[in-house]
Amino acid sequence: MIAETRHTVSRHRPWACKGVFLLFLLIAIISIYSIWFNREALLRQLAEQWIVSDNISPADAVVILGGGLDTRPFAAAEDYRQGLAHKILVANVPVSKVAILGVSPSYTDINRRVMIKLGVPETDIETFGTELSSTDEEAGALREWAIRTHARSVIVPTEIFSARRVRWILTRALPHIAVHIQTLNPPNYNQSNWWKSHEGFISFQNEVIKYIYYRFTY
Repeated sequence: MIAETRHTVSRHRPWACKGVFLLFLLIAIISIYSIWFNREALLRQLAEQWIVSDNISPADAVVILGGGLDTRPFAAAEDYRQGLAHKILVANVPVSKVAILGVSPSYTDINRRVMIKLGVPETDIETFGTELSSTDEEAGALREWAIRTHARSVIVPTEIFSARRVRWILTRALPHIAVHIQTLNPPNYNQSNWWKSHEGFISFQNEVIKYIYYRFTY
């Protein structure tokens, strides 16, 4: 009798396993279905959690780091116009071969020309550093400027996805300086639609990788 009971239980066990498997499969399908149809809200929330921003208040200078020609000089000029700072610092990045030949202006030159066009006096635009090729090098050069000028605060305009990395590296390099990160939307996307743009998707992906690299390297 006992043997027969054991045989009956073992005979029903595969069906129980199949039932559990089907239950988990159903849950997985429902979860995937839910994620797919709510993906925009989830991706928007993901960006909101990643992006960092500070309340902007008057500072000793607005700092333009390398990159973002379509956004950063315009934001810096607007900050200057609003009286948030009376000086704009431009990172002195390496000059390209094209610029050396005189075919096109250098990055630093373009920034300067844009801001002068927007009404910033040339005397209030200053470069810092020499051939700065990374945000870490820019942070070091900015620290030297702050020590020399006894600056206490800076405003740093940067794009939405790079803001977290830029804030981390600058606050690490400038522990006694208030760094105000001003987040900017790139021309082709923002935090509400970044996944719909190839540029936005690549930018977010690259910045996550760069942030992890910076945290482990520096």
